[in-house]
Amino acid sequence: MFRVWYSTESLADFIIDHTSLAARRPIKQKLYESDANNPTKFHTMPDHIRQILYLDSPDLIIERDSEPIFSIEISTEAGTGHNAFQRFARIAASVENGVPAFYIYPEAVIIQRQSTGTGWDVLNPAIFAALEAVMEIYDIPALLYYFPGDYPNSPSADTEAGEASNFNVKGLDLANNIKYAGCPNAARASMQRLFRALNLVINASDTSPAADIMSIPAIRDHRTWMSEQYVAKAAARPLTDMSPLSATLSIKTSTLLAYLKQYESGGYRIGELLRGRPVTLIYRANAKFRGDPYPGALAAVDYLACRTGTSFEDRRCNLVLAFGHVTGGEAGQPLEGADQNGSTISDLFAAVQNSESANLLTKDYNELRPFNKPRYLMQMRYGSTYSKRKDIRVYSYFADAILFPDGALWRDG
Repeated sequence: MFRVWYSTESLADFIIDHTSLAARRPIKQKLYESDANNPTKFHTMPDHIRQILYLDSPDLIIERDSEPIFSIEISTEAGTGHNAFQRFARIAASVENGVPAFYIYPEAVIIQRQSTGTGWDVLNPAIFAALEAVMEIYDIPALLYYFPGDYPNSPSADTEAGEASNFNVKGLDLANNIKYAGCPNAARASMQRLFRALNLVINASDTSPAADIMSIPAIRDHRTWMSEQYVAKAAARPLTDMSPLSATLSIKTSTLLAYLKQYESGGYRIGELLRGRPVTLIYRANAKFRGDPYPGALAAVDYLACRTGTSFEDRRCNLVLAFGHVTGGEAGQPLEGADQNGSTISDLFAAVQNSESANLLTKDYNELRPFNKPRYLMQMRYGSTYSKRKDIRVYSYFADAILFPDGALWRDG
């Protein structure tokens, strides 16, 4: 039996009706993102689906006989800079659980700005490198297909020039059937390639485990196409000059430890995990504490520059997230953090504490309403994992340390 778990039903219908799923008569079921967002429903999700949602929730998860066979993420946003990675943690969570992930993303969209006028915002090619890094480690597909649009056949985004026929919808070619609201035009070549790939995965589920999917010629060819897209769009520009790696600082770990020494007292000494790697990479989010696009970008930094294996312990260097203006760390200079945008660790603690309002584990049995009793059992197993905000879950999963101008947190093991 096939089941399609969906956040948006129109996307579920779009995928079902244009693939061999239609002939298999799948059941559609609402996908609840987290215990934080859906406290009365999330505990009803089966455990094999919850395992994919520990960081964030994809738009679709398709399963066969209680075994997820692929997930789909779709976006119509501009993919410049850090924005291309806003949903990267969802893809990583799927692949880390052995589930192929398919990403539908525009090659470019039309953006109107007062400062620079109207033009195409083109996809950051580093997203291809990040997806390739995930596939290299897990040998599970993480493939990007372009959301069809007027680019690059209409290089001008000027509607008066008559080139961008879909100017009013950011240059994107949308389905004209209301049933598929917000979905791409299924007739376009990129979507036809996606449907063929999905059919291959669906058919492979008859006999093959997910790991075998990487050997399918069409899957392998699309992976090669992605590599070619990266090379063409990077145009010899180093990956380190692109977001999010352009916002990183590589330092000796001894410099980080010297900075954190201010928190060592009363016989406490920072543990072996940080000390065991001679190099540390700091992802600098010079902003007030918040979520998107930083959670996904942090996950991408891990795979692009740190990760060597399937666990966060398998890293060639420490991965540190820093809010605030971080300088120093070079040529013997001490590491320094300054506040430029209201960066304070108090905001992190407030976000965590607000999330704890969904925690039932401090309540007595007679305080629980009936629907909260199965939810209580879920929290007994997972604690507040699914009750925390997405950004808190992602930061705590990927970061070996989190720095603020007025405080810090770190792993000891």
